Amino acid sequence: MKQWNSKNAFKLLLDFVGIAVGAVIAAFAIEEFLVPCTILDGGVVGIGIIVNYLTGWPLGILTVVLNTPFLLIGSRKMGRMFIVKAVYAMVIFSVFLEIFAPMQNVTSENLLAVSFGGVILGIGAGLVIRFGGCLDGTETVAILLNKKFKLPVGQTVLFFNVLIFSAVGIIMGLDRAMYSLLTYFITSKVLDIVESGLEKTKAAMIITDDAQEIAGQIYSRLGRTVTIMEGAGLVSGKKVVLYCVLTRFEIHELKEIIKNIDASAFIAISDVSEIIGTHVKKAGRIPQEVAAKLQENSPPVPPPTEE
Repeated sequence: MKQWNSKNAFKLLLDFVGIAVGAVIAAFAIEEFLVPCTILDGGVVGIGIIVNYLTGWPLGILTVVLNTPFLLIGSRKMGRMFIVKAVYAMVIFSVFLEIFAPMQNVTSENLLAVSFGGVILGIGAGLVIRFGGCLDGTETVAILLNKKFKLPVGQTVLFFNVLIFSAVGIIMGLDRAMYSLLTYFITSKVLDIVESGLEKTKAAMIITDDAQEIAGQIYSRLGRTVTIMEGAGLVSGKKVVLYCVLTRFEIHELKEIIKNIDASAFIAISDVSEIIGTHVKKAGRIPQEVAAKLQENSPPVPPPTEE
């Protein structure tokens, strides 16, 4: 396990700076493009905009209040650093919603608000997720449901948003719901681009000399089992290959696990179009039988062969 050093501290600082920049950009898109035209984002922010429309209560405060229960639900399951970054992102986001609220909106044209607001919001949300944060509590619940009931994260979030946009159609009119739905699709596509290929489901192949420790950390922190295989490099000789499937929100945590154990590990991350079967376990302490299997199934790794 790597010791904490200045490089790790700088990386963590960079994460928090990136999350802050993304949260500010997202808040700007919400208050200067979407809210003035009564166009909603999905998730908790969308619920907050509905409540703000009906009551006039500040959107920034509503965002914090509505997200708090979701964070409490996920606090024991998602990992301490994920929750810290999520809280940090949501606080920055809420503060800047209040800062941008009194400013004059950029445009009152619905089509411009949908197009540019959706793109800017996607950039902001994409940066937050890329650096390990989260702006919406529904994503946390979706990940927990995925771990416990095997429900796809993307489909769960979409289900929440369908309910929200249906409420928009009833309360604000069908045209507002259609504009909001279009904004949501634009935001989702831009978010994927900004996050550099962040998709619903990913597969990771890890070639490392520390297979047992990495596999154990993946199991205990992410609740994911791994397949352990023996491979051979043309130059480096025999290696251990780990294969696991995980959600897009867990990629950042996976990278942190591997970086802190074996910085020289080779990682290949690819998209997964479909999963058949079960492989997700409950995160927590590794049972003795699992630890024994890791020890038994991990082939010994000899030193690299010389040419």
